[in-house]
Amino acid sequence: MRQKKQDLLWKALDGFELEVPSWGFANTGTRFGKFLQAAAATSIEEKFADAAQVLALTGISPIMALHVEWDLPGGLADVPAIQKLVSKYGIQAGSINPNLFQAQEYKYGSICNPDAQIRQKALDHILLSVEIGKRLGSRDISFWVADGSNYPGTQNIRKRIDWMQEIFLQTHGALANNQRMLIEYKPFEPAFYHTDIADWGMALELARGAGPQARVLVDTGHHYQSQNIEQIVAWLLQLDMLGGFHFNDRRYADDDLTLGSIDPYQVFRIFHEILSCEFERGAAMHVPFMIDQSHNLKGKIEAMVQTTIAAQELYARAALVDHEQLSRLQNECRLVEAEECFRAAFWEDVRPVVREWRLARGVPEDPLRALRESGYVERIARERGAKNAKTLASYA
Repeated sequence: MRQKKQDLLWKALDGFELEVPSWGFANTGTRFGKFLQAAAATSIEEKFADAAQVLALTGISPIMALHVEWDLPGGLADVPAIQKLVSKYGIQAGSINPNLFQAQEYKYGSICNPDAQIRQKALDHILLSVEIGKRLGSRDISFWVADGSNYPGTQNIRKRIDWMQEIFLQTHGALANNQRMLIEYKPFEPAFYHTDIADWGMALELARGAGPQARVLVDTGHHYQSQNIEQIVAWLLQLDMLGGFHFNDRRYADDDLTLGSIDPYQVFRIFHEILSCEFERGAAMHVPFMIDQSHNLKGKIEAMVQTTIAAQELYARAALVDHEQLSRLQNECRLVEAEECFRAAFWEDVRPVVREWRLARGVPEDPLRALRESGYVERIARERGAKNAKTLASYA
């Protein structure tokens, strides 16, 4: 029995990987300010170096998402440098993220701005992002649209829908055959009256209208309190419209906390829906899992490793659910037994098997301890400290 369980877990672990975000290694903050860290990455090469360190420690994070404005400020001119870093560090270029929220012109929106010239500026940036993705071999262009309004009556919501639909249609037309566009949603922030893509239904409709290479991206922090995220996942799976995830955890609203730090059971339930769908269809879903979190207080690399470990262990637990037994109990409406069958997998301590898997795959048994013992964080803090201190002085 133990061997059967180990074989099941090892198969699941071999098929699990995470995409890390470049911005998770750099200094970021809240709208109230930043607490800068000496070890934070100050260049795109340092981000690649940190991502390579996380991969060496965990073995499951070979991809890094890139942000066009922050990582490729020179646009296409920066692509050769990124290609060299990909080759040097063994980290693939992952999803390409346009910046539709930072420019001063976007005060009243980007792709939903009433000014046609500003909408064109946003579209040009999006099309640049698509071209960057083509040259880097990145499959996904990931959209988070911060557009919205703060006061009733100040914007025409229906007109803004038209503008969005038109831009997404043009974007879809620019995609290569192997590319996808992922549309994210968020109920509020920075807009506090209406957000133009506020929930998964709006994102789904926009994706369907854009074309067959568009899908919905689910950020686990982008929901109202107590919302049943795994039900949304189940619907998107059923409709073949689930494009991927931005994983983090939250206590209040999009807190971007380390995965599993608040509600690990929720992450388990989400993974279960995906694995259950794979069991019923008899085929892997190949859903991309990306971390989207950044930290003022926790160390950047430590937090990334911690999240990676948590995701791996929760995925392993979800892989232990006995789908045949659970399906039988569900069909017979044996509620207590079905729930206990489900919960038994969640409470299983998979850590010993995961440690064995790591050793067999040539990565440290305890990644966090290996990171501490390596001295990597202390070394990069010394190397980058002066640059971050200079940034801190200018920020103050």
